[in-house]
Amino acid sequence: MTSRAATLRTPAELVVQGLVSPDSLPALEKVAARYAVAVTSDVAALIDKADPNDPIARQYIPSADELVTQPGEDADPIGDHSHSPVNGIVHRYPDRVLFKLVHVCAVYCRFCFRREMVGPGKDTGLSDEVYSKALDYIRTHGEIWEVILTGGDPLMLSARRLKEIMTDLAAIDHVRIIRIHTRVPVADPARVTDDVAAALRVKGATTWVAVHANHPREFTAEARDACARIIDAGIPMVSQSVLLRGVNDNPETLEALMRTFVECRIKPYYLHHGDLAPGTAHLRTTIEEGQKLMQHLRGRVSGLCQPDYVLDIPGGHGKAPVGPQYLSRTSEGTGSRYRIVDYCGDVHIYPPAE
Repeated sequence: MTSRAATLRTPAELVVQGLVSPDSLPALEKVAARYAVAVTSDVAALIDKADPNDPIARQYIPSADELVTQPGEDADPIGDHSHSPVNGIVHRYPDRVLFKLVHVCAVYCRFCFRREMVGPGKDTGLSDEVYSKALDYIRTHGEIWEVILTGGDPLMLSARRLKEIMTDLAAIDHVRIIRIHTRVPVADPARVTDDVAAALRVKGATTWVAVHANHPREFTAEARDACARIIDAGIPMVSQSVLLRGVNDNPETLEALMRTFVECRIKPYYLHHGDLAPGTAHLRTTIEEGQKLMQHLRGRVSGLCQPDYVLDIPGGHGKAPVGPQYLSRTSEGTGSRYRIVDYCGDVHIYPPAE
């Protein structure tokens, strides 16, 4: 069996692999001292070293731009802490909670909204005591219908541990849905073994997996196979993407990404507007740019390929849809009438005039 190439974890290792220039090393060492770095061999193989604006590199390779913090950026930009009743749990919405099992990932995205909370040197996982108290919280709150496993990346756990956690949650009568948020199928697809896929399916609850990918090139043959192992085990998948400047902020790339999801039997779910995480301004777009891209998708691709464009309101106030508006009231004519914009941008009055 061929051994797997090691994950790159330091700027010096990135220099050796030709992924960053030696001149950038002092600045990148400062970045790495604050924000974790990890680039798997699968991801490194996708990077075009000859392209200084490679969209895969922009997601994973540290940049000196991360040292610049803009006004309004926050270490907890979506307000996890203010909605955490016990360690490991975020209870923002009435019927669901986040269960943050681990604080490590296969790769560390340069735009991550939890970048101050994950990586080496942080708590790598929940102690038995903290895990037990988090489960107790879920058990005693009968309104919790869905538990979302996140972190960090839950698929960094072993198949055995995943099975234990899934079994514990499925044994709680009011927990009917277990959703897993992960980057592993595209970032480190070999981790998604048949045993892992089998561990995710349990009696007593329905499992969903949300895979995070931002560019169609991330769906290598190995990544597609990893997703297929999950889906063929009877587990539906949805997507999460972040709108990123220089990565997917053009119509052709976003269209190809959404079609790729659907071709892989993954339903596009969320397209996130970039959060106000420290040092990420160079990767954020404007909301207006995002709305124009969504208008393009509406006119160009199947309804199966349409994600919701959402913004996490800073301060912990939850997600809000921020896509383009197609409907507005009009005073034309009599009665209740509306202006509706079609996918070509033409305006119509509804109901039509008699």
